[in-house]
This record gives sequence, C-alpha cells and structure tokens, in this order.
Amino acid sequence: MNEPGIRIQYLRGVGPRKAALLERLGIRSIRDALQYLPFRYEDRGVLRKIRDLRAGELQSVEGRVVSAELIERGRRGSLFRGVRGGGLSILEVSVSDATGAVKAKWFNQPYLKKRFPRGARVVLSGTPRTSRYGSSLEMENPDYEHLSGDGSPLVHAARVVPVYRVTEGLSARQLRSIVFQALEGHLRDVADPLPEDVRLRQGLPPLAESLRNIHFPPPGTGIGELNAWRTPWQRRMAFEELFLFEAGLAVMRRELTRERGLAFRSDGGLRERLLRSLPFALTPAQRRVSGEISADMESPHPMHRLLQGDVGSGKTVVALLALLRAVECGYQAALMAPTEILAEQHYLTLKRLAGGLPVRIVLLTGGTAERPLTAIASGEADLVVGTHAVLEEKVVFGKLGLVVIDEQHRFGVRQRAVMRLKGERPDVLIMTATPIPRTLSLTLYGDLDYSVIDELPPGRTPVATELCPEAGKARLFEAIGEEVRRGGQAYVVYPVIEESEKTDLRSAEVGYEGLLGKFPAMRVALIHGRLPAAEKEEVMGRFKAGEIDILVTTTVIEVGVDVPNASLMVIVHAERFGLAQLHQLRGRVGRGRRASRCILLHYGALSEAARRRLEAMRRSTDGFALAQEDLAIRGPGEFLGTRQSGVPELRVADLLRDGPLVEPARREAFALVARDPELDASPLLREALQRFWRGKMELFKTG
Repeated sequence: MNEPGIRIQYLRGVGPRKAALLERLGIRSIRDALQYLPFRYEDRGVLRKIRDLRAGELQSVEGRVVSAELIERGRRGSLFRGVRGGGLSILEVSVSDATGAVKAKWFNQPYLKKRFPRGARVVLSGTPRTSRYGSSLEMENPDYEHLSGDGSPLVHAARVVPVYRVTEGLSARQLRSIVFQALEGHLRDVADPLPEDVRLRQGLPPLAESLRNIHFPPPGTGIGELNAWRTPWQRRMAFEELFLFEAGLAVMRRELTRERGLAFRSDGGLRERLLRSLPFALTPAQRRVSGEISADMESPHPMHRLLQGDVGSGKTVVALLALLRAVECGYQAALMAPTEILAEQHYLTLKRLAGGLPVRIVLLTGGTAERPLTAIASGEADLVVGTHAVLEEKVVFGKLGLVVIDEQHRFGVRQRAVMRLKGERPDVLIMTATPIPRTLSLTLYGDLDYSVIDELPPGRTPVATELCPEAGKARLFEAIGEEVRRGGQAYVVYPVIEESEKTDLRSAEVGYEGLLGKFPAMRVALIHGRLPAAEKEEVMGRFKAGEIDILVTTTVIEVGVDVPNASLMVIVHAERFGLAQLHQLRGRVGRGRRASRCILLHYGALSEAARRRLEAMRRSTDGFALAQEDLAIRGPGEFLGTRQSGVPELRVADLLRDGPLVEPARREAFALVARDPELDASPLLREALQRFWRGKMELFKTG
C-alpha cells in the first residue's frame, strides 16, 4: 500500500473512539482494515416474498416501511408508547410487500427510528420467529439496508455478506461499514508485495482483486466455497502470508549459514568407546542421522538442525554421540529440557549410557540443591543437563560448543537465540520425541535442517491397545494380575499425584494403596515427580532389574525409560491426556520380546475430542499418523501446546486447511532469497516482510 501511515481513525466515520476499539482487533491503519478478513459469510442474496418467510432460517425480504413506533418500558414496568425515560426501549418497524407484512424489532436503539420514514424501501435480513401471539412473524435486530434507487452497492443485505470477529462496543455492522469505506476509498492505493513472476507461476489473482472479492464477493460466488475457504482470492491471501513467513525464515537461514562457527573434527575416541559399550547396534536410520549431524558439526558454519523420531526410535543415543563429539574437541555441551522431570530423566539416562567414559555430567534445574555453576564456568563440567535454568544470566560456560534442546515446542526462537549467546556461535540440535506433521515443521522450524529417524530398533513388538470404561475395571485388574503371573511387569499411570478437592481425578497415591490391597503377593512401588532424583533413580533401577512387578506412577515415565520386560501399560483417566502424551506413555512398553498391551481406562461420558483421541490410539501405533490426527482434532496452535516465541502469528493461513500451500510457498521464498538475499529487486516485498516480522526478528542489517 502506498500510504502505509494512514491511521484508521482518519477514515471517514471512525474517529478516536472507534479507533481505540479497532486497535483491540489489531486494526491500527487502513492497511490493517483491508487485511482484516472475514471468518465466515452469510448468504443474504435471495430475496423472499414476505408470505414465503419461514421461522428459524436466515432470510432476506424487500418492502416498504408502513410504520415505525418507539415503545419504552417505564420504571414501574408498564409500557408507554412514544415516551422517553429510563429502562428498555423497543423500536417496532412494520414492513410490507404485495404478499404480506413482517415486523422488525430493535432493542435500546431509539436513534434508529429516524432511519425508517414511512414509505422508505428497505431490505431486512434476519431470522424470523413467530410472535408471542402466534399470528405473524417478526425479526429481532435484523440487519437492514435502504434501497436508494441510484445503483449504490448494498453492504449489509441482499448479497453474500462478510462476517468479522468483533470486540465489545463494536458491532459487526459497524466493522463491515468500516471495511467497505476502506475499500471504496483506498483500494487503489494497495501495492502488491508478491513478485509478479511468483504470482503468475502459482496462478494467483492480484492483491486488490483478492481483497475486494474476499470482503464483498461478487454475485454468483457460492457460500459453501467461501466458507470452506476455497476461492482463488482466499487461496492467494493464505499463500501470501505463508510466503512472507517462509521468506523470513529463508533470510534468517541465509544469515546463519554465512556465519563462521566451530568445526568439530576429532578421532572419535569417546564415541567409539560408547558404541562398543552399547548392548545393541545402531539402526541404519540412526547411523544416517548421526552422519548428517556429524557433517554439520565438521562444517565451519553453525549447525541448526531438527532431529525428529517416533517413540523408541533411539534419539537419545544419537544426541549423546553429538554431545561426545563436542567434548572430544575440548568443548562443553548442554542438553536442555522444558521440565525438571524430563531433565532428570535425561541426566540419569546419559549417566547410565556414558557411565564408563571420562566425562563429567552435571544437572542444573531450578530445584537443584547444589548448583554446579563453578564447574560449568571453569569448563570442568563436560555435559550440562538442565531446564530453563541454563538460560539464566548467571550461568556462564567456559567453552560451550553444542546445545541440544529437547521437546522443541516448549522453547521458541528467542530461547534458542539466548543459548547461542552462551558460547561462540555453538552448534544447535533441536530434538523432539513428538512427531510433527510436515506442514508444521516447514513453518515453525523452517530455518532448521531436518533429520528424521524413521525406523524402530529391531526387537520392538507391536503394542495392542484397548479401551476400558470405568465399568470394566474388574477386567483391568485381571489383566494386571495375569500379566505379572506370566512374568511380565506393568505400569499404572495416573494424571495426578494426590487427591484434591478441586478435581475428581483418581490419584497415584490412592491407586498405589488400592493396588497394594488388590495384589498383596506382588511387589508394588510408587514413583512421581516430587520424589528426590536419587530416590526416583533407585525405584527405576529396581523396576528395570525385575524387583518390582507393578509400578504406579505419574507421567514422570513419559520419556527416557527403557524396561524391556515391561509389557502392560494402564493409563487411568486416559480421556484427560493429550494424544501425543498417550503415545509417549504407550511407548514405554513393547520394548522387548514380550507381547505387550496398553489399556486406556476412561471415566464418564467422553467429549467428541476425547473419543477421537482414544479411538485414534486404538487404531494406530504410527506416531506420524497420530500427529496428523492430533493436528486435525486440536488445530495447529493447540497442537503445539505453547505458541512459538519469536515467530509471527498466522492470521490468515490455516496449516490444516492450507497445508498444500506450504511447500510451494517455501520453495518460491527460498529460491527468491537465494537469488536476491537483500531483496533489492523486490522493494515492496522487503517492506511487507519487515512489517510481517516486525518485533520478532531483525531480518535485514541496517546502517
């Protein structure tokens, strides 16, 4: 747009008061108003005769005003026609055509009376209902439009009408009028930021045409096509937003690849010793991914890679090989996790795997009793495992060379940037145990290289999953007893540690007591996140050694626990867990030769979302298929748990609906930035890109 500085308050009919309300919606300028798109549409284009109106359906009629009467309810509750006073006011307008009459009512809007002079031609759009006397139909608070006869376009009726999200104090009608005024007065000033060659290759209409037709679709546009977001104009706007997103990632990616970083070249002594000590061989997928990481680390440019793999695919060993490569070269390495429980699990796992190596591993969390800050600062600590506590300013590394970040969706771009400042451009490896649909990974992690461990180690047995309602608990207890008597071990997972008045959830502590009474001859133990790390390690060690038959637990065992003899997973209140978490928990069994089962115990009537989650678990053990289903159930924002810090919010594109546009948008954006890194040949795109990413990332160096 050629006039980006025009504030919305200067648009005719807005002013300071409405501008303050519009700002709540993110509309600060006329450009913002033009790009504030409808979220649905109503078809008000079919004009019915009044006699053909049906109660309960949105319909439009045209007629002449017969009468307009203001009724006000006085303080004592009686009605006084035409008398102003405190209380409720009702404007009743009677409109007729050749077939009959209909009454329209507006509440507490007495100023509307002067807009309905007798004989005026109007269109009413609303949902009729039978009047209290049952003899006629009436509309409450319908939208209306006057027919002037001069051919002026209608905005609120007799057409397909856009519906916008509004805020308190601002009606849908007012916002529709504001957008219409912006289009009428300023659409000619819109400059298209999408390079024309990109637009033509993708078969997209120009921006001005798209904005006009999205806000006020031309006659003949199908309401179903509009509400399903399938018109070429809507596709163009979604593509443009994804293109701006990917172009920003491409600029960042180029800047990162131009930086000089650390080149990790060593004889591999520690890694060879680790591989010789493992009781298993790496899978081809693990070897391939390790090779990709090694090539990155040997390069003189900083590594920025996303490592993705399903439950039990062996990501931890791959990450440890990378950590040891850094240590071999005389550098420190850090592994970050979002929670203390997960950090402790990683700490225990690395200590176990690297126990025979001359490597000092320390744990740093908010609850760490002895904070090893001196050992970290001096370089005495080789591997640091921790939470967000590692990001604290007082945590100083002697020589940080590699950062591995687990559970990537809990850490945003800004947190990754903070960790990079802890060393001299250290390599960064992002690791996730939650499979991410490709459309999400190409947007949120599009600035990273991408590795997938796409196979499981040999010996993993399929896990049969079954649903169990509360009424079937007796069968569940039989299953636990039978599994243990056959030589297996069982997990019983609860959502909370202890009972609370604030929730009706069954707790691990109560469940533990119940299982002790139910199985007096069996060895039952309890573990949860509040136990000290040493105690948790001791309990898990006994369970792995076969000294515990039934382990009652919370989600502390969600990741990092490998007990091959464990063959039964019972999840209590399974309806309260997310799909990714259920999949992670199920991944704790089926890790050995024993046939394994997962029983999902659910309580009460299931919501539609809970039912879909549990049915998906029953049908599939494929983490990527479940991730796609999770995306469909919850949508991209909820799927990620917390919004990524440091990336713009997608306001137009929907990654579920517009997923097919992601790859072409990415391909075009990365190719353009490769040809013209500073976008000197695309100044309109550069300006739009800076607006889109403003406050999120400095894309272009200035000065």
